[in-house]
Amino acid sequence: MECIEITGGRRLCGEVQVSGAKNAALPLIAATLLMPGRHALRNVPRLRDVTTIATLLEGFGVAITRQDETLFLDTRHLRHAEAPYDLVRTMRASILVLGPLLARLGRARVSLPGGCAIGARPVDQHLKGLAAMGAEIALRHGYIEASASRLRGVHFTFDIATVTGTENLLMAAALAEGTTVLENAAREPEVQNLAAGLRRMGCAIEGDGTPRLCIEGRRELRELDIDIIPDRVEAGTLLIAAAITGGTVTVRGCRAEHLGALLEKLEATGARLACGHDGVSVTAPERLRPVDITTLPYPGFPTDLQAQAMALLSLAAGDSVITETVFENRLLHTAELRRMGANIRVDGRTACVRGVPRLEGATVMATDLRASACLVLAGLAAANSTRVLRVYHLDRGYERLDEKLAKLGADIRRVRIPQGY
Repeated sequence: MECIEITGGRRLCGEVQVSGAKNAALPLIAATLLMPGRHALRNVPRLRDVTTIATLLEGFGVAITRQDETLFLDTRHLRHAEAPYDLVRTMRASILVLGPLLARLGRARVSLPGGCAIGARPVDQHLKGLAAMGAEIALRHGYIEASASRLRGVHFTFDIATVTGTENLLMAAALAEGTTVLENAAREPEVQNLAAGLRRMGCAIEGDGTPRLCIEGRRELRELDIDIIPDRVEAGTLLIAAAITGGTVTVRGCRAEHLGALLEKLEATGARLACGHDGVSVTAPERLRPVDITTLPYPGFPTDLQAQAMALLSLAAGDSVITETVFENRLLHTAELRRMGANIRVDGRTACVRGVPRLEGATVMATDLRASACLVLAGLAAANSTRVLRVYHLDRGYERLDEKLAKLGADIRRVRIPQGY
């Protein structure tokens, strides 16, 4: 079992390259199930969640090989359409195989998903949409069982904007008969990357990046060959790492247009930003100013950067208010930040953060993926040493984050600890 040890107090300086986006790679990997063929996905990060969905597809009969950052998937010989509990329980995004399996094979049996303990993330919108497209849906023994001779186009409005729900119905609609219109669809860059991939496969799609998607289904599609977009959450985490340590860092490869809400808040703290065609640079202020943050679906402030922003604002000169509107249990990291000396009061989904002069190193435990990044950032700025346990959360969504931080000057390392520590 591994943990991350950090000796804080070092300013981060230099350049770092952002990896491909996990949340774009997963649906595009699932999309290769739509059509028999040899597919190529480029700029795929080496992450635990990518390994999990690759293992899931291999169980269906997909042959997968990797060459550097390119993933090659041969989907010509699917054996079955069941996604078992043992894999799906570890990663909620496994639900993304439901739409393409159903659309291609006319049937799918997928375990109800698991993932991080950050609150209820129901799949009812996925199932309502597929049912509207003509699928017969049943829930039996913890599994979703779906069947349809061929899905048909439909005009469907999501009750709430859902990223994976939009992606599942987008993939299903690619092989549906007729035209599908999705209202109140998610607008995230990762959804746009999926739409671009399906368009390359021959599907006609309009409206990606807006709340209204129009998909003209095809009976057959082409093989997929596409680049995964840069990971905006990793990029944001690295920019916050520079700000919390008082440093100056350039994150290469990230797209400023995907980070608008975060960049606005960083500037409000007093940080200086420079956005170019190949990345974003940030220089920390002498003392951080407080800001208020409310998480919202894209293009609002990302819930996936809320915990990291809280670590930053724990050192601001004044009071900040952070309101989490996306997931009801995504403030669990506040207890661990308080163990490091942060002054945070939580009332429901709102955290009142009163900045302190410094944080103190401690042994802390990550509760989910983004909480682990939050605690690493806090450790970078804290006095003395910090030990972050449950590092497997971090490896689900960050490619070699500790190595990237070390190259920027952080005193950070992985160490083995006894099982059950």
